[in-house]
Amino acid sequence: MAAEMTAAQLIEKHRPTLDQALEAIRTRAYWSPHPEHPKAYGETAAPDGLAAFEALRGQRFELDQPGTDDWTGEEVSPYGLKLEITYPHPDVDVLLPAMRAALPVWRDAGPETRAAVCLEILARISARTHEFAQAVMHTSGQAFMMAFQAGGPHAQDRGLEAVAYAYAEQVRVPEQAPWSKPQGKRDPLELSKSFTAVPRGVALMIGCNTFPTWNGYPGLFASLATGNPVLVKPHPRAVLPLALTVEVAREVLAEAGFPADLVCLAVDRPDEGLAKTLAVRPEVRVIDYTGSTAFGDWLETHARQAQVFTEKAGVNTVVIDSTDDYKGMLGNLAFSLSLYSGQMCTTPQNLLIPRDGITTDAGPKSYDEVVSDLAGAVNGLLGDDARASALLGAIVNPQVKERIDAASGLGEVALASREVAHAEFPGATVRTPVIVKLDGAEPGTEATCLEERFGPVSFAVAVGSTADAVDLLRRTVREKGAMTVGAYTTSAEIEQLVEEACLEECAQLSLNLTGGVYVNQTAAFSDFHGSGGNPAANAALCDGAFVAGRFRTVEVRRPA
Repeated sequence: MAAEMTAAQLIEKHRPTLDQALEAIRTRAYWSPHPEHPKAYGETAAPDGLAAFEALRGQRFELDQPGTDDWTGEEVSPYGLKLEITYPHPDVDVLLPAMRAALPVWRDAGPETRAAVCLEILARISARTHEFAQAVMHTSGQAFMMAFQAGGPHAQDRGLEAVAYAYAEQVRVPEQAPWSKPQGKRDPLELSKSFTAVPRGVALMIGCNTFPTWNGYPGLFASLATGNPVLVKPHPRAVLPLALTVEVAREVLAEAGFPADLVCLAVDRPDEGLAKTLAVRPEVRVIDYTGSTAFGDWLETHARQAQVFTEKAGVNTVVIDSTDDYKGMLGNLAFSLSLYSGQMCTTPQNLLIPRDGITTDAGPKSYDEVVSDLAGAVNGLLGDDARASALLGAIVNPQVKERIDAASGLGEVALASREVAHAEFPGATVRTPVIVKLDGAEPGTEATCLEERFGPVSFAVAVGSTADAVDLLRRTVREKGAMTVGAYTTSAEIEQLVEEACLEECAQLSLNLTGGVYVNQTAAFSDFHGSGGNPAANAALCDGAFVAGRFRTVEVRRPA
């Protein structure tokens, strides 16, 4: 976009994409404007992206935003590289008022212009997807292909989806409306009414370590598209992907004639806890957060001045009753347990299996056989170190490794975790999943399996019957929450039982996945990530409720 590009030109450029996104969220059909394959970005895109990433290392990340009082940053790649990038540290007493001052002109721009500017930001991010992929890989520990897809096009899709929902909710009410009330023989009462979508105030987006862009973009773009300035507070170990995002956003806003301070970055010093300080500031009226349950609960309790959207943690469960594709079921579960070393809020943790076994197309299988065969499927998937590294990525922090090591003390180990040597990055910590057998009839089992253990730790829980499994599923979702539920059954009655449990407890359900779609992956414009209806999250990515609370409609009435 040239510096002189007007709002009208931006709208003309991006309106077709916005219309397609609006149609996609209406039909829930597959659609994405962002290519998944790395080669789609040009022959030199990969080396150019790597070179751009390398050029950032060891440098100050200049943003020219108000209130910078220091420089901070201590990111170390889970693959062993020190990034040595420093970022502006904010004086919030200077930065927040500057952001608040930028709001009126952005509010007055209207929903369509805001949407067009947001789509230009996303388009520029898309053009730099290879650079962003390197940044996501070396802050989250995702393997390159996952960092490229989830951190690139899939994250951009989620951002665009949020813009579409935001636009749709804002234009539900017309900007102008004549009003005439008949008065019989007297002249009618006539008014001219105007309606303006008014943003709540500064929005704080608190990023996570594992999926900084995928989890960050929905809130960022939902807030920006509804007129709110956005302060991006990244996780201290995953700053770079969101710093790059802020850089692009500020560039586009300035070129479009809006204050760059509508999007700013807040990076804290080690152990400063800046998120808590920012969360209760009176200027902050919207908060988006992905991360631990403890801090999510703290935000919901203490940030009373803000509309708080949280995605926290849950205990994801799979009920295994029966299957007509035993090999496909095992392969699908093995991949789901292994992807990104289980470091996803959607990875299954508890596999509930009847103690007397299950029926399959390969004949009846006992509980022990199902668990042993699943362990074999994981070993088969990850037996080659190069393939394992490409699927597992790196362990994101020491706490995950500690949970893996501690799992062997929780029950009989059906599949032990092993260390994998990464050929390209010998400093990476790469570990395969661990599967522990538990008996649901034994005291303490429920307490063990109902504690969320983020990472590649899963429990194969023997239960008395499938009905018992569904009862445990209900308690799990109600008490601990779940981002995902899976089930395998050939029985229409059991399918209905599981579906009814998920409807009543408000959990997203995947049935009988045996192919290339997995319980821990969701597609923007079609799938809802989380439901907002159980303790794992109070919001869904993305629905109308996710955007509607970020603005209010203010009416002005005048005599006609």
